[in-house]
Amino acid sequence: MERADGRLPRELRPVTFEVDVNAHAEGSCLMRIGRTAVLATASLEDKVPPFLRGKGQGWVHAEYGMLPRATRERTPREVTRGRPQGRTQEIQRLIARALRAVTRLEVLGERGVVVDVDVLQADGGTRTAGICAGFLALMGAMRRLEPTAPPFVDWLGAVSVGLVGGEVWLDLCYDEDSTVDVDFNCAMTADHRLVEVQGSAERGLFDRAALDLMLDVAASGIDELVGRMRAAFPEGEKYVQRDLGAREP
Repeated sequence: MERADGRLPRELRPVTFEVDVNAHAEGSCLMRIGRTAVLATASLEDKVPPFLRGKGQGWVHAEYGMLPRATRERTPREVTRGRPQGRTQEIQRLIARALRAVTRLEVLGERGVVVDVDVLQADGGTRTAGICAGFLALMGAMRRLEPTAPPFVDWLGAVSVGLVGGEVWLDLCYDEDSTVDVDFNCAMTADHRLVEVQGSAERGLFDRAALDLMLDVAASGIDELVGRMRAAFPEGEKYVQRDLGAREP
């Protein structure tokens, strides 16, 4: 089967990362992947949730939203509905979990970081782009803190894959995402440790062999994404200290 935009099955869309795009936020990143554009900002706060007070560690929280014309038809702002939709809450929790998983929260001290992820234009992969852009924004905020120890256990990336007629496609655009047999999202460190896996059978069941293949394809895509992230923020290497024995990508 031919892909919607003519790419090879395991080819990413064109990707760019631009850091420090917001003059006010402690950290920021604009990621473009294909026609999807996501802006992430990270804001430092001298407070933590009540359950962490006095424990000497920090916290990372995330909020996610889409501009009304990020989509093909206008989507009303969620503030007009009075509360965020379930999808919004699920995605922002996913982003926050992924960011906390690779952050040494004790390095923050009793400080919090709020990572705001805003989708400027959506064409598939907004949650995985939010994780990538959010990580670089968070790394920028850590730079402002001048930490005494590396605050991250590794670089973090995320990408979508899909199973179509037994073939695995990397980095789904919207037209593909809405038609695949299996929809799969993966967040992973640079040394291929899993952070979060989300997969669902949309139009047919899949077996363990297909799952392993999707993970392998996701890992190859994350290798490429992390390489682009490192190039966009080369000083970030000093904020990462991998666990002993971790494999170099």
